[in-house]
Amino acid sequence: MTPLRMSHFTATSCLGRGQAATLAALEASRSGLKPCDFETVALDTQIGEVAGIDAVRLPARLREYDCRNNRLAQLGLDQDGFCAAVRASAARWGPQRLGVFLGTSTSGILETEIAYRARDPVSGALPADFDYEHHQNSFSVSDYVRRALELGGPAVSLCTACSSSAKAFAAAQRMIAAGLIDAAVVGGVDSLCLTTLYGFHSLQLMARTACRPFDLRRDGLSIGEAAAFALLERASGRDDDGAVLLLGAGESSDAHHMSSPHPDGAGARTAMRRALDAAGLEASDIDYINLHGTGTPSNDSAESLAVSALFGTDTPCSSTKAATGHTLGAAGALEAVMCALALQHGLLPGGLNRTERDPQLTLNYLTQNRRGAIKAVLSNSFGFGGVNCALVFGRTA
Repeated sequence: MTPLRMSHFTATSCLGRGQAATLAALEASRSGLKPCDFETVALDTQIGEVAGIDAVRLPARLREYDCRNNRLAQLGLDQDGFCAAVRASAARWGPQRLGVFLGTSTSGILETEIAYRARDPVSGALPADFDYEHHQNSFSVSDYVRRALELGGPAVSLCTACSSSAKAFAAAQRMIAAGLIDAAVVGGVDSLCLTTLYGFHSLQLMARTACRPFDLRRDGLSIGEAAAFALLERASGRDDDGAVLLLGAGESSDAHHMSSPHPDGAGARTAMRRALDAAGLEASDIDYINLHGTGTPSNDSAESLAVSALFGTDTPCSSTKAATGHTLGAAGALEAVMCALALQHGLLPGGLNRTERDPQLTLNYLTQNRRGAIKAVLSNSFGFGGVNCALVFGRTA
């Protein structure tokens, strides 16, 4: 595929707001996880909560979109001069030539959960002021971002569980390659809610302590929330020195099971191979892999088999979810931003919380930060139902 310039990007998570806070946390090997005290949830687990969401005020013209997920989206848009960068791109290409492609899994479902508590005791009707269209509807966040940025191109929400916002990059790339748009706002927004916290708990996939990806005694994931965005544009050749590029995207759907990965990582391996082929690279060209690495026994085992089958056991890799929690539909975009920061700053982030190596997982898993020149990285995102996506990023000389 023709590389696309990731001209601007930003991420907001429990590590903080924007690039600087995210990079500082990675460099300090600091986690943002804390004991769960969200809303009315009573679970013995840890979460990655973004501070200050309730204080965010949406523009008056978009007040009907007010919900936790869209407030988180606005908080993310406000960082790193991202809105100004989009306005400049819209001025260059025309607002009709910029698309919006966002991943989410929860959207504004917290508003529905709150409304359900206040339902009519006789009829069961939800409160009259409940607004499904602008809150829980999965398209709400993409519609909100498109309107907030005053863009007129296509807007799409992708909902493939944990691969949602990685697939947003792939969807935007195809639209640009087809000549339908010239640039795209891509990313993901997912916010904490009761459905995901209690849902993953019911699946017995939640860790009691902070998650421990690739540890011998890993016992599940930690849930987080995040908003991450990137502006993808055609590479111009004039102003691309040192730019971060999307080099390749690979997708697969192995449909092995509704919630469990293929035990041999077959679909994951296919997605990674397709991403490498799209980028015109070999496995040996990848300097670092950001693993999906949820910390569940089955996911880490399957991913280890898939990665080692394609890359061997020497390529440095780690999971950043021990720092942020699993941000579900936002994870692919959040980790894409982390990969971009890694490329810019020569940082291979070590995975946190692994205290004892699992001898069955043979990858070169980093537990401490490493510095060095990085030319190409791969980021994995694997969703329920075997809906997988791998992205390859690089940097121009």
